[in-house]
Amino acid sequence: MSNLIPIERVERRIYLIRGQKVMLDRDIAELYEAATKVLKQAVKRNMARFPEDFMFELTNEEFQNWRSQFVTSNSDKIGLRWKPFAFTEQGIAMLSGIIQSSKAVQVNIAIMRAFVRIRQMIFTHKDLAQKFKELEGRVGGHDQQIRGLFDAIQKILEIEEKPKNRIGFI
Repeated sequence: MSNLIPIERVERRIYLIRGQKVMLDRDIAELYEAATKVLKQAVKRNMARFPEDFMFELTNEEFQNWRSQFVTSNSDKIGLRWKPFAFTEQGIAMLSGIIQSSKAVQVNIAIMRAFVRIRQMIFTHKDLAQKFKELEGRVGGHDQQIRGLFDAIQKILEIEEKPKNRIGFI
């Protein structure tokens, strides 16, 4: 079965909110080719399936911060009157049990692949940083040019800590 939704299209809709990778209800509904209202109604009818580590509603502050990112586009402001639900990877998997259509199945497969790909990139980055540290230790401080090269590479590999309450793209 071919993947109808490019993983890159899904990855652009994964945000970092409260230190978790999540997708918002409107983005999932768009991928499902359904109305956000319909998605939210289905979730509300099945709230027992969505504990807070699977899905949460943005706070007023998070919502205003996220909403302000769409100041320039009126088309993006449509549907931004209510605080969105944010779904973690587990919450999106749970959606597949309540939204049953062939399109939803394809979308969920693409979303799961995107989350796995992001996890692999993060792991590869950490693994590369660890190997670099080991190599740097073996070279030592003897050659100043090599030391400068290691310092430049180290700056590239540094993982920047982001504030826990920041909302934005990964």
